[in-house]
Amino acid sequence: MSGTLYILAGPTASGKTDLALEWARRRNAVILSCDALCVYRGMNIGTAKPDAAARSQVPHFGINLVRVCERFSVDSYQAHALSAVREAGKRPLLVTGGSGFYLQSFFAPVADRITIPEAIRTEVAELEVREGLPGLLRELDSYNPDGTPGLDRRNPRRVVNALLRCRASGRTWLELRDSFARQRSPFADWVKRVCLVRRSREHLRERIERRTRTMIAAGLADEVAGLRLEGLESNPSAANAIGYRETLDYLDGKYSAQEWEAAINRNTRRLVRKQDSWFRHRLPVEHVYELEGDDPGDPSRLDAWWGEQPGA
Repeated sequence: MSGTLYILAGPTASGKTDLALEWARRRNAVILSCDALCVYRGMNIGTAKPDAAARSQVPHFGINLVRVCERFSVDSYQAHALSAVREAGKRPLLVTGGSGFYLQSFFAPVADRITIPEAIRTEVAELEVREGLPGLLRELDSYNPDGTPGLDRRNPRRVVNALLRCRASGRTWLELRDSFARQRSPFADWVKRVCLVRRSREHLRERIERRTRTMIAAGLADEVAGLRLEGLESNPSAANAIGYRETLDYLDGKYSAQEWEAAINRNTRRLVRKQDSWFRHRLPVEHVYELEGDDPGDPSRLDAWWGEQPGA
């Protein structure tokens, strides 16, 4: 299967979601969200997830796929993306998002598809609690007599992932690395037309602060309190998301209301800097759409750049 993917990327609060919705509405397209948090049901306010009204105008994929207490991997996302392509049929499909890891899955392999038994996850987690990084490295090295070149051995998360895969597969880090390098993305044969939405740092800062105020006023604290009862904190990917981890701290009395809002703004700005770096170095951008102030952008500009009239 092959075709063209229209990809609209941009940092948090850049306005890409509204621009994508308007383009898709005009062109009878469908939207595939590439946000790693929108897959969780109930994480609505803190993710600025497209609401029911938006989803009634344009079919959306990549939204509300699992409960907040469930794990969701990039492998799962890739399978869902392939399903979305099949369901879209001949309608144009617009991929939109700011999650670099999920976006990367359209350009290169991102997972080795090794299944990790729960027993191994538990054993490695217990080892990390008991002996920390030194214990993890000692165990990892027992599987790798030739070393682990290319692995960041100071990063506990990467060491844990390497150990899990070595134990589950019975293969060395070098064997796993070489096998992974030979994989192809399921979308390798697709044409990708990429546009990046960008705003000045000053305007983006204003939009971030307004976004945070809107979320708090809309009931972010109540949303997080409800998700906590559903097992939010059992899922580190969800519980540590910006907007959610600060709200958990606020609910626990670690922040005043003012400190809570400031923490969300500060960490969102930090995220935006990381996103900007990823877009500049990892995403093959064809066009940059510079927006100022509250300009929502003109969907016809996308058509002009992409040289297409989808759905016309």
